[in-house]
Amino acid sequence: MSNWRDALVSSSTSLRQTIEAITKGNLQIALVVDSENKLLGTVTDGDIRKAILAGKDLNIAAGEAMRSQPTTSSANTPRAAILNLMREKRIHQMPLVDDQGRVVDVLTVDDMIGASQRPNTVVIMAGGLGTRLHPLTEETPKPMLKVGGKPILETIIQSFIDQGFTNFYVSVNYKATTISEYFGDGSRLGAKISYLHEKSRLGTAGGLSLLPRDIHAPIIVMNGDLLTRISVDALLNFHERENAVATMVVREDHYQVPYGVVEVDGTQIVGVEEKPIQRHLVNAGIYVISQAGLSNIPDDTFYDMPTHFAKLSANGHRTAAFPLHEYWVDIGRLDELERAQREWPQETQ
Repeated sequence: MSNWRDALVSSSTSLRQTIEAITKGNLQIALVVDSENKLLGTVTDGDIRKAILAGKDLNIAAGEAMRSQPTTSSANTPRAAILNLMREKRIHQMPLVDDQGRVVDVLTVDDMIGASQRPNTVVIMAGGLGTRLHPLTEETPKPMLKVGGKPILETIIQSFIDQGFTNFYVSVNYKATTISEYFGDGSRLGAKISYLHEKSRLGTAGGLSLLPRDIHAPIIVMNGDLLTRISVDALLNFHERENAVATMVVREDHYQVPYGVVEVDGTQIVGVEEKPIQRHLVNAGIYVISQAGLSNIPDDTFYDMPTHFAKLSANGHRTAAFPLHEYWVDIGRLDELERAQREWPQETQ
């Protein structure tokens, strides 16, 4: 459920707090307003991702990242005219303002035409051994460990269903029957679930060679041990805008060097930086791949996603990085599992 008032921020609000407002408002946009709620600008989900890719500090003010001349509409404008304008501008949110420029509502495309079922296939890689979580995974495959009162894999599938995706393939190997017997054909969840049975472990990309050849829309691929609140709609829109064959979701990770880092020119010290923080964009284990990116995956071969992206780039295909700012946790170690169990809401019956 969206609430546009939750998406209101001031120009001095930090970008980090603006992300929280975007998440809370559930509109993929924050509205920058003055003390009288007059609209000064907007910060969209896409603006945040551009800032991350540009290496911007998330402590900068929203006023530094906002679009100061956003497209708006009067609250009295007919809905059909608003929808036409949104299509013309290719925007997904429309702030409505009164005669004094004060925000009175926000409309989204879903508000105008209703959320639709997406044609894209979702592939979830759930065949790993989960050795770092022994002894928990000796009898239970890692994606079936419970967080929030239900298996991680069920939470992943339900999150996609909530965003309009109903066609799933789950790639299985270790303890495969535990997964297939629990989910069946997916009808219990209102989805269609099929299984890609890996006779041997094929890695994070090799299992895609088992997909049927008649898939045309870009597929979403996700590791089966992740919990995230990613907007899949924003991801697919990004993939389309970038005209990419394959898109990798990335997230910022940082590491503080525990020593002073010395810069030298020959034997001359030219600078010393005490305990610097190194920031990198790292693979978040979520991908979008168009049909052209599926044609060169080897059969029955262990093959991972980094290798596949490198191969696509070497062959002249465009690959893109989609920066993630939403909640994300990789259930790969016991401490991460315990963290997720603390943070993820408990399922209520």
